[in-house]
Amino acid sequence: MSGGGFLESVNQNFRKAASYTNLPSGLLAQIEACNSVYQMRFPVKIGNEYEVIEAYRVQHSHHRLPTKGGIRYSMSVNQEEVMALASLMSYKCAIVDVPFGGAKGGVKIDPRNYTTRQLQKITRRYTTELIRKNFIGPGIDVPAPDYGTGGREMAWILDTYLTFKNGELDGAGCVTGKPVKQNGIKGRTEATGRGVFYGVREACEHAEDMKALGLTPGIAGKTMIVQGLGNVGAHTAMISQDEGGVIIVGVAEYEGSIYNKDGIDIHALLKHRKETGSILDFPGAKNLKDRNSVLESPCDILIPAALENQITMSNVKKIKAKIIGEAANGPVTADAHQVLVDKGVMVIPDMYINAGGVTVSYFEWLKNLSHMRFGRMEKRFNQQTYGNLIDLIERTTGKSVNKREKAFIGRGADEIDLVRSGLEETMVTAYDDIRTTMKRSKRIPDLRSAAFVSAIKKISSDYISLGIFP
Repeated sequence: MSGGGFLESVNQNFRKAASYTNLPSGLLAQIEACNSVYQMRFPVKIGNEYEVIEAYRVQHSHHRLPTKGGIRYSMSVNQEEVMALASLMSYKCAIVDVPFGGAKGGVKIDPRNYTTRQLQKITRRYTTELIRKNFIGPGIDVPAPDYGTGGREMAWILDTYLTFKNGELDGAGCVTGKPVKQNGIKGRTEATGRGVFYGVREACEHAEDMKALGLTPGIAGKTMIVQGLGNVGAHTAMISQDEGGVIIVGVAEYEGSIYNKDGIDIHALLKHRKETGSILDFPGAKNLKDRNSVLESPCDILIPAALENQITMSNVKKIKAKIIGEAANGPVTADAHQVLVDKGVMVIPDMYINAGGVTVSYFEWLKNLSHMRFGRMEKRFNQQTYGNLIDLIERTTGKSVNKREKAFIGRGADEIDLVRSGLEETMVTAYDDIRTTMKRSKRIPDLRSAAFVSAIKKISSDYISLGIFP
């Protein structure tokens, strides 16, 4: 399906949810529309030749500032795709109560075809174009990593921005997802995958919902298939296995897919792929005929963590999972989603379940504006307070706490602890809001529509408060 199909799929879901609200049509039209679209072409010297690079930055909604959204490097990038992703970012931020408008960027290249030096030249030139048009800044528009980019590219963006904006006090907040030593935050790399885990775990806690799916409450012991072992998929799988007790039975990647009903040790698989360059021929697992075959294999939970449009009308009837957590953006088309809902499958929507990245990006942005790491002020004070409480209990009861337990109970929170705690609180609270929105209405049929309704109401409230729509 083309990028235009992806945008239409997002807007189709929006309009369906909008029908469950009583908001004016003009206000709904404003929320749906992309406010600013910057299409650019710029030359970069690659070897002895000049290449003209196609790139985009879209700001979907300015109901909150700055706008926020990742930058992807992919040959699939086009204007409609970036507009669709920017739209999802607005709704995503609203759902998890992160005070940003939605944005997205894209550069139409295959990063595997360029050297590190060439990628740096492309990234710095793209950043320069954004600066020229006032499409980047800590209070204007804040990019982040996405498909094909990471902390390295974000560090290049930061350095380029500060070269032009020398002396800007809050300049480090112009981009998030930076390396920790370059004004980043601990926990950002794992954030989206950890958020997926928290979201799926919370969904599995509701006994009523699990009973309707023929499952028992709780995430432990459930089987999971993961499509995509990039940053999001790998962390989702590792955290689900290590902290949730989930059994990973299938994995799909660019080179193919594998399945083992008895379970796959994700750490061993990642090591195998690093050593061989492929997930195929992993000991104990069966190679499947193509990379998407595993999506149709039996499991309790399916995690599409690759690209959009992976579950379509062509394969939706073959899906056997009872829960789908959309770790990627738009992996299920609107038509296929309706088929899944009719089958009784629980689809946990992308704009909620993969919001861990933007949530921790928000924490990083706050850290950059405060110019201080989280935990610096209170860690030692809390540690001393907890130690005093333990001493009091020991004196009062006459019993002693061993050194290991005392160290565990009495420790103060580090930055990573606070980030994970804040992310968990965000994901749990947001899921409860979405579920309550659906349960209270006799008309809203699924979690995606409920998530859209929640987002639409929050964004509309901002526009009304601003006086734009009295």
